[in-house]
Amino acid sequence: LLNINVGGKLFQIAYKVLAQYPITRLGKLALYTDPAKRLQLCDDYLVQKNEYFFDRDPSIFHYIFHFYRSGVLWVMDEMCPSNFVEEIEYWGIHLKYSQRCCRILFEEKQDELSEYLKIEKELEAEVEPLDSGNQFDGKFLGGFRKMIWNLIENPYSSVPAKIIAVMSSFFVLISIVGMTLSTVEEMKNKTGKMWMEQMEMICAIFFTSEYLMRLISSSSFKNFLRAAFNAIDLVAILPFYIQILFENLDEGDMHYHEELHKVENVSKLGKVLKLIKLMRIFRILKLARHSTGLRAFSFTMRQCYQQVCCLLLFIAMGVFTFSALIHSVEHDVPGTDFTSIPYAWWWAAVSLSTVGYGDTVPDTILGRMVAFVCISFGIILNGMPISILYNKFSDYYAKLKAHEMSQ
Repeated sequence: LLNINVGGKLFQIAYKVLAQYPITRLGKLALYTDPAKRLQLCDDYLVQKNEYFFDRDPSIFHYIFHFYRSGVLWVMDEMCPSNFVEEIEYWGIHLKYSQRCCRILFEEKQDELSEYLKIEKELEAEVEPLDSGNQFDGKFLGGFRKMIWNLIENPYSSVPAKIIAVMSSFFVLISIVGMTLSTVEEMKNKTGKMWMEQMEMICAIFFTSEYLMRLISSSSFKNFLRAAFNAIDLVAILPFYIQILFENLDEGDMHYHEELHKVENVSKLGKVLKLIKLMRIFRILKLARHSTGLRAFSFTMRQCYQQVCCLLLFIAMGVFTFSALIHSVEHDVPGTDFTSIPYAWWWAAVSLSTVGYGDTVPDTILGRMVAFVCISFGIILNGMPISILYNKFSDYYAKLKAHEMSQ
């Protein structure tokens, strides 16, 4: 018998049993005749007791010991997958010696653990800022840039930093309200336009100052441009300056072109300016910088994009299927709105979403039966992923809040 001491617990295994597995650590220990090679396989050797000592976990070695006796490696659910894999790799035993049912469950648990650790790492990256205050040590104007970085990126560092964070959200809301009021007929007079322009100019100045402060306090210009929040900040301020540029170009054109050409330019320029002004709606995304809920929602969509894509695929299949069915049933009815399958797409999409505007309805009994099946399918389809998405969202939101509190 080979005497093995694992973490203070003694085990005895026959040499002939260990020799059946020559590629394992204990198999090599049983087959080697050179004492020097044997000592390389263990942590220590007790001469008086003729014991080979291994400084490993004795609780997991019970499964290793059972493997040599029965030839089957048992895997228990309560064991940590990473620790168990590390231990069996040390003893030179492959997972293939376990039963297929145990191996499948163990691999599933490994995948779950890997996915959990991956999500935890990404959640920590969501909370942690792109730079850290220690990165400015020894750099040009390091103390000044660190002070600006704390003001902009670390709202809990001081009272002025908290005020700037609140002001950033306030100006975003003011900008969105101003853009909304600018479309009201009562605000399109000269006085209303002047107030809206002044409000837009103040918001643009604040957003520009905030963006420049983030740029100055960034330790890496390349990483600064690649950051999603910084791209949102840039999109928030560009429409204001592009609008000024186009208006100046328009004034220059008025001096050098004929009347007809001027009218065409003004018409084209007006369409471009409307599109540029519409880009201001992206300013509301700046709220995600200081909102845990919006970041949790964005993180949920990124993690569940496969489920969302499947949902969109099922909706598209339902729209095509039920629009074809309703057209085949209703196309012979006089005055029907289902004159073609493309015209029935809107009805199918509205019915699947269970909104039901009622602008297009079937007239025949068979058509109403198709509509009932379509609505029932939409209820089932919409109900399936909601619980999954909500559970993940609530879980990610709680973890993001916990990470923020820990920081």
